[in-house]
Amino acid sequence: MRKKVLIVGSGLAGLAAALRLSRRGYEVVLVEKNSKAGGRLNQLKKDGFTFDVGPSFFSMSYEFDEFVKDAGIKMPFHFVELDPLYTVNFLATGKTYTMYKDLSKLAEEFKDVEPNLEEKIRKYLNTGQKIFDGTVDLVVRRNYNSLMHYFVTLMKAPPTLMPVLFRSFWQQVSKYFDSEEVRQILSLVAFFVGRTPFDTPAVYSLLSYTEFVHNGYFNVEGGMYNIVEGLCNELKKQNITVHYNTEITGFTEKNGKLDSLTDSNGKEWNADIFLINADAAWFRGKIFNRPEFSEEKLDKLKWTMGTLTFYLGVSEKIPNVHHHNYYLGSNFKEYANKIFTNPDSFEKPYYYVNVLSRSNPGCAPEGCESLFFVCPVPDLRYKANWDDREEIVNSIIADFSKRVGMDVQQKIVSKTIYTPVEWRDQFNLHKGSALGLAHDMNQIGGFRPKNFDEKYKNVFYAGASTVPGTGLPMVIISSKLAVERIEKYG
Repeated sequence: MRKKVLIVGSGLAGLAAALRLSRRGYEVVLVEKNSKAGGRLNQLKKDGFTFDVGPSFFSMSYEFDEFVKDAGIKMPFHFVELDPLYTVNFLATGKTYTMYKDLSKLAEEFKDVEPNLEEKIRKYLNTGQKIFDGTVDLVVRRNYNSLMHYFVTLMKAPPTLMPVLFRSFWQQVSKYFDSEEVRQILSLVAFFVGRTPFDTPAVYSLLSYTEFVHNGYFNVEGGMYNIVEGLCNELKKQNITVHYNTEITGFTEKNGKLDSLTDSNGKEWNADIFLINADAAWFRGKIFNRPEFSEEKLDKLKWTMGTLTFYLGVSEKIPNVHHHNYYLGSNFKEYANKIFTNPDSFEKPYYYVNVLSRSNPGCAPEGCESLFFVCPVPDLRYKANWDDREEIVNSIIADFSKRVGMDVQQKIVSKTIYTPVEWRDQFNLHKGSALGLAHDMNQIGGFRPKNFDEKYKNVFYAGASTVPGTGLPMVIISSKLAVERIEKYG
């Protein structure tokens, strides 16, 4: 008789795990709090416009190749490589830099501020490759049974990488580059893992290697949500059901195992095995009532940034923009040091703009533009009241208008705003922390919430706040690691 696995949450890790488990002969059922799948990898359709809600590109495409092979399916969506990768505009100079994968073209972009960039960046990326080769297969793509197991694994890493563990990302880029422009741009990737380059370990400079050399960045044709829709179509082919509008609020145990989960309507969901794709730390505290994951304890952990996102439908094409665009102020270090805790740090905003309609014209009416803004902000521990959301958003739109040379405010026909309140309430994210737990040295690898439960041997976890971490390729790996645990369990 097939064993039944109940998956709580239909984020990318949950969907991927469902297909991996089905291939292995398990009966799989998913329950989802919201009305559609995807978790933070979601989509907003409004007023004739389509917006990516969360992730707008991904790297390490080979993790998706490995996944579809493991799940026994064909790639259910089409993705294209980005080159150039993105643009970065500086407020102080008005200069916009285009980030090419071709390092000679990239060097030409920075010839006035960083002489010999090509030689310098090749050395920097060579170090990034050594970090990647020495850590990803060894540390990232594996499970840990204990802290001792983790420490023993780390000891197998090349000794030459040890100094990187004790540097920040900013210190690492500063070893190779002199100009503030290059240092700031290359360290932007630290924000992708939800912190700043000043408190992100230098080991994550391996992401620069993945950006420019190893694999690059990819966009999904038709929008990122086509990943979710493609995977959901594969679930239907295999008769795997997702029960939407089903929020888990309680549980029952029996003989030392989890027996069932209970939803908000009182219905019990029984299974032999449970895989939690909700935030691993939040679920342990909120649903299982574990004292070590109480709200007070969680508040003391390091979380990724809160996120202010807003989605604009604009009635005209925007000049001077590409698919991915970053807009930096003139106080990078001061801003980075304040942004997580200071509610009044928006005077000179730093933000990202995704113009989805540039690569996907069908995502906006003809002659219009679909814009997705992301601005790092304090989470709800430090800024609980967002009554000033319109004022903050309007200040960012005003700044953006000056930079692109167009009064965008007058062209808006659709506007939707998500503050950390919406991110918390819609996706059960602690204090609105958009990417889950941060990745400092005390919260990675064996120090991260485990992907197996401390009490119930038939409960496992997958997603951003367990191993290996946040980001689309990481949660694809997370689904694989969780399935390995489940297979060993039985």
